[in-house]
Amino acid sequence: MPQPPPLCRLLHRLHRRPPISQPRRAFVDARVKWIRDRALDHAVEKEKHLQPFHALKDLLLFPSSAASSSPSGPSFPLAFIASRAADLRLPFRPIRFIRLFPSAFIEELPPPAAGAPPRPVIRPTPALLSLHDDERRAFEAARPDAADRLLRLLMLAPRRRLPLCLVDRLRWDLGLPRDYARSLLPDYPDYFQIVPSTTGIGGALDLELVLYRKDLAVSAMERYAMKTGGYKKGMSLAFPLHFSRGFDLEKKVRKWLDEWQKLPYISPYEDASHLVPKSDLAEKWMVAKLHEVLHLFVPKKTEKENLVLLGEHLGLSPGFRKVITHHPGIFYVSNKLKTQTVVLREAYRRDLLVGKHPLMGLRYQYIHLMHKGKETDAKKKHSKSRIGAAHGSIDNGITAEDEEGEEEDDEDEDEEEEEELSAASGVDTEDESDDEHVSQSSTMEQRETTRHGTNRRVMVSN
Repeated sequence: MPQPPPLCRLLHRLHRRPPISQPRRAFVDARVKWIRDRALDHAVEKEKHLQPFHALKDLLLFPSSAASSSPSGPSFPLAFIASRAADLRLPFRPIRFIRLFPSAFIEELPPPAAGAPPRPVIRPTPALLSLHDDERRAFEAARPDAADRLLRLLMLAPRRRLPLCLVDRLRWDLGLPRDYARSLLPDYPDYFQIVPSTTGIGGALDLELVLYRKDLAVSAMERYAMKTGGYKKGMSLAFPLHFSRGFDLEKKVRKWLDEWQKLPYISPYEDASHLVPKSDLAEKWMVAKLHEVLHLFVPKKTEKENLVLLGEHLGLSPGFRKVITHHPGIFYVSNKLKTQTVVLREAYRRDLLVGKHPLMGLRYQYIHLMHKGKETDAKKKHSKSRIGAAHGSIDNGITAEDEEGEEEDDEDEDEEEEEELSAASGVDTEDESDDEHVSQSSTMEQRETTRHGTNRRVMVSN
């Protein structure tokens, strides 16, 4: 009987060789207590209403057939804004939301046509127009960076595509302009293409990767290790750990964590299908994946629901949510603003970003403009009372006392939601006594924004 060729015999022996040994999961099911971090909670909470505010600003200032223009800027009928309230994700009635920010939005009542009821209109203030122009220039300067971020996100997906609706949801975190599908994607045909979805849902679209750039397939962890020198693929890399004040791991958990940090670092851009499910090595790869995603986002944080929706497209197992709770030194989950927000701890020093993207500097200026309106709250209520007396139809029956009471109700609901989310998370929480330091750092940032128009701290774009 003829013998098989030597190459065939070699392949047969390799096929029969047992797989490379991987450390099985050694994590002990100890309860990991999460202590509330007031500084990071403040980093989340200070952006309250920022996204609906920004969405309303875009509605007013992006070209639209519903807008009427004048030398003082475009304006929209209040009725049209009310019809788009759900898309804008306004937290309450449009007129009340608009009146919270008199430094950004102006109420006007043009003379009505004969026999017609008054139709109030809303227009931006000069300060909002100026800030919007600054943002447009920042978007233009950051176009290559935005394209690279989006490209890297697609490179993290095993199928090299993501639902376009999911990219729309992540647009704010990725630092993409609202009209990115028209203003950004067509300029990078070698990077992206919009294709029909493979889900079978009629009309659904995916954003697909055209070009895989190996030079970009380097994680933030690897880039930092290469700067320090001596790093090679497959070596061990330890994640930076930052715990809340007063936090202490049980001895057995600390021992496990020390050993886990010494495991080889597998790049999130590499295929990990060969890893044993639920092993410590597989968990380290999942942490690397989540770590890289948060690094791609300009605020270095995102709603937990975004990660849940993104996880299945990034090849993460359904149990990856527990990975976040296992590593409170890497990730922090805030229960503020009626949702859960995952924050990358290493990216923040107290409530301030360490390396701030230029777009974040502009967002902080928007926050300053929003707060500037609240500083003149008393004047606003007095002016609103006069306007309401002249044309009560704008108020829709809302008095100053009603709005103040509703605002307090909204804050009470926030506190109740936070308690419910904390209970639902299944982890113990304790308070951290940081209020004085948080207030100081917030005040410093406001002063810098007021004085310079933007924070002059060191800005490092990843």
